Amino acid sequence: MYHSVYKVTKLYLILVVILGAALLLSACGQSGGGSASSGAELKSSSSTTAETAPSSSGAESSDTGDTVIFQAGNGDIEVPKNPQRIVDLTNFYTGYFLAIGVTPVGVLEGATENPYFQDQLDGVANLGNEPSSENILQLNPDLIVTFNGTEGIDKLEQIAPVVAIDYGKKNYKDQVLDFGKLTGKEKEAQEWVDQWELKISELKPKVQAAVGNKTVSIINPYAKGLYVFGHNYGRGGEIIYSEFGLKAPPEAQKAAIDSGTGWASISLEKLPEFTGDIIFTCAWSGDTSDPKVVYDSAIWKGLPAVIAGHVFQLNPKGDTYNDPVSLEAQLQFISDSLLSVK
Repeated sequence: MYHSVYKVTKLYLILVVILGAALLLSACGQSGGGSASSGAELKSSSSTTAETAPSSSGAESSDTGDTVIFQAGNGDIEVPKNPQRIVDLTNFYTGYFLAIGVTPVGVLEGATENPYFQDQLDGVANLGNEPSSENILQLNPDLIVTFNGTEGIDKLEQIAPVVAIDYGKKNYKDQVLDFGKLTGKEKEAQEWVDQWELKISELKPKVQAAVGNKTVSIINPYAKGLYVFGHNYGRGGEIIYSEFGLKAPPEAQKAAIDSGTGWASISLEKLPEFTGDIIFTCAWSGDTSDPKVVYDSAIWKGLPAVIAGHVFQLNPKGDTYNDPVSLEAQLQFISDSLLSVK
């Protein structure tokens, strides 16, 4: 039933797109050959289509009709047993696919800007920030992944099964195992977890010895003040607090970790109460405000960590992510930084 329903729906939508294109070309011809721009065009410069985009696992899609039920944020969803053409509309979960050897056929622009995904998304369609149903349809997906609560899920469901994820509901290890089940890559997912835990077990005692009783803060200036982050919103929090077991300053611990929110918003004046002996920081990605308002302030320059040279700049394009690929890159940077502390 799954294949027949989606094939009929896709065929209907494709015919609608073709008919619309034919009418548009006809209109252009009658107007003297002037150029026309359709709203269905990709907002990015990518020209990858369903015919040129790679399959999700590098293998040819096999129309076996095998499906499984996957427990997603939007319910129990019937999905292909081994999906081959996945469209990922999350940005923050693209790295989960890449870590287990699955390459989506289409991703959002934010994922293409992550420096840690460099060369891993070659040939993948950049769907921009607000992809249309027509652009997604052109990629002929057999699975679409998005966030639970995303507007327009009902329209996406007319193209392919939609798995909606509740962001942050699962830690990254459980999430990668979940993605392994979704894509038929359980072995690869477990291998990633095992290798990750081995790396942590080797680095943790060295880092703890180097840091000792020093406290560590994650600070993120933005337009209206500063964010203090805990252990589940990227920026190294998963590694610093959850894996290495390092201490946050008492106020940061209470507001961003013990509270369960994972973050807290503070004013510049309160910054000294939330910063520790070591600071990891970066500007807010995409924010038009100037972080120098914070970094050039007397309050910032007077912080003990700044004076001691224990401030480490994160990459706002990559370190805000907490997927396996990004975490591996962060682990190297964070470990090297902490081991350099005197």
